[in-house]
Amino acid sequence: MLSHHLQGALIDLRDLIKITESDIADIKEAKNDPQFDRLSLKEEKLKSFEQKKAMIDHEISSLMTKNPDMDLPELLSKEQHLQLDELKKELNNLRDVNKHYARLVLVVSNLYNTFLERVVPTEMQGYNKVASKNPSILEVRV
Repeated sequence: MLSHHLQGALIDLRDLIKITESDIADIKEAKNDPQFDRLSLKEEKLKSFEQKKAMIDHEISSLMTKNPDMDLPELLSKEQHLQLDELKKELNNLRDVNKHYARLVLVVSNLYNTFLERVVPTEMQGYNKVASKNPSILEVRV
């Protein structure tokens, strides 16, 4: 059963990586809609992974409870050790891909905020940003 949950978690992680790589490709081409369309799928895969990870934790805990005299490496098969190593590798891959995507999102966000600030100048009033009293670009004369 543990091997089944490990395999499912690996599939979910690889799917999350592919989705995030698609998001990276789309953000580079300024295609926002496909990213938003994939958001629910991404959330679904993340929930699925979290459930499988909880089952993995439960299975390992059960194994250790049933065999208190043995260390964890002795309880797992060679295949399970390989799957755990692969899981760790894929988690690192996902972290790296997410870091790259986060940097791109931050750059795009800063770009849009800079454009907005130039079009509609704002000033701070306490902790709130409000439009300046004289946004000359938006001045309308009748």
